[in-house]
Parts: sequence; structure tokens; C-alpha cells
Amino acid sequence: MTSGLWELVLKGVWVTVQLLFLSALLATGVSFVVGIARTHRLWIVRFLAGFYTEVFRGTSALIMIFWVFFVLPPAFGWQLVPLWAGTLALGLTYGAYGAEIVRGALGAVDPAQREGGVALNFTPWQRMRKILLPQAVPEMIPPFSNLLIELLKGTALVSVMGMGDLTFSASLVRLALQESAEIFTYVLLIYFVIAFLLTRGMRRLERDLKAGLGQGPTRPSRFSLKRDTAGLSASTTTGTAGGGAGVGGDS
Repeated sequence: MTSGLWELVLKGVWVTVQLLFLSALLATGVSFVVGIARTHRLWIVRFLAGFYTEVFRGTSALIMIFWVFFVLPPAFGWQLVPLWAGTLALGLTYGAYGAEIVRGALGAVDPAQREGGVALNFTPWQRMRKILLPQAVPEMIPPFSNLLIELLKGTALVSVMGMGDLTFSASLVRLALQESAEIFTYVLLIYFVIAFLLTRGMRRLERDLKAGLGQGPTRPSRFSLKRDTAGLSASTTTGTAGGGAGVGGDS
């Protein structure tokens, strides 16, 4: 490909990264707000949060993009730019899936922890902020990592709005070159690299959060291993010497 076509592809990568970042921020906020609301003591709050979750989980992300970009703006007399329309549609859709992750992680916290917060006379918000969320968030990271990868792949749907993301730019390059195999192989590799970097970053975040709670993996150091080996050797030598003395005494 020529330098001009590569520049078009790189611009598409930048647009995809922007869309991923903005929609991930929105989805994260929605996930925590709705997920915590699903555990609220008032039934009306739980009902509204559950209704939102079921609606957005039960609809297609592609149709939601069409609806936000083509149907919603004329009804209110204004128009969204493709970037914000894609951010709104993807953030709300994937936020519904994230809300179930938050609800499940909060429900998995040991009930004794909640009882301890009640015994300490914490308010419900204090129990959520100081006890439940610190323990639940590390357990959310693996499913959130998968959801983030799904969101990355979902950004390709915004090409239907004519937004210059990676997929749309690759389509323009394919038309210019009349060659599909080369350009879409490059696109596959680019998506894979972005997904790989996201996965590694989420794993690092999970390790750091668990380490903060004292749940990190414990690996014996070389010094302690050598010390244990030396102690074992010393005890074996002492036992052998003692056994030899005993045998000599009996004789």
C-alpha cells in the first residue's frame, strides 16, 4: 500500500481507539450505577435497573446504533455526530452487560462482611464503599476484560454510519486497491494487537488490586528455599548421627 493509504488506516485506528475509550468509560459508569441499583433495598429502584438491563441486553447493538443516529435525533430536532452516537449506543448496550457483572460480584461477597458493617453501624453507602466494593472489584476484572474485548469488536459496527473507524477505512482502501486479502489481514492483526494489549493491561490491574487486598500469588524466594533446604540437610545429618550413636551403644 502507498503511504497515503497507510495514513488512512492509521487515522481509522485512532478513531477506533477514541471510540473504545469513550464508550468504555460510559459503559463502566453505567455498569456500576445500574449494578449497584440492582442490589438496592427499594423494589422500585431494583425494578427500574432490571428493566434497563433487560431492554439493552435484549436488543441488537447494530440496531441501537441505527436508532440513536437515525431515529432519536430527528424526534428531538438535533443531530449527533457519529462519534458521540456510537459512544452512546455502545456504552449503554455494553453497560447493561457490565451491570450484571457488578451485581454478581457484589452478591458473591461473604454475607458476614455485610453483617460486620452493620455491627460497625455503617450506613448502606459506607458498607458499599468501604467493605463490599473493595472486595468485589478484583473479581469483576476478568469478566470486564472479556467485555472490553467484545466492546472493541463492537466498535466495527459504527462503520454503518460512515464513521471513519478502522473497519470503514479498511473498506475504502479495499475499494482503492481492489484487493481484499491483504488489507483485511492487516486489519485482523491490528485488532488482535489492540485486544492483546488490553488483556495484558487488565491482568496487571487485577494483580495489583488483589495484591492490595493481600490476595496476590505468594512465591517462595530463593533465600527461603535455600534456608529450608539447609535446615532439612542439618536435621537429616543430626538424625543420622544420632542413629549411628544408638546402634553403637546397643552393640
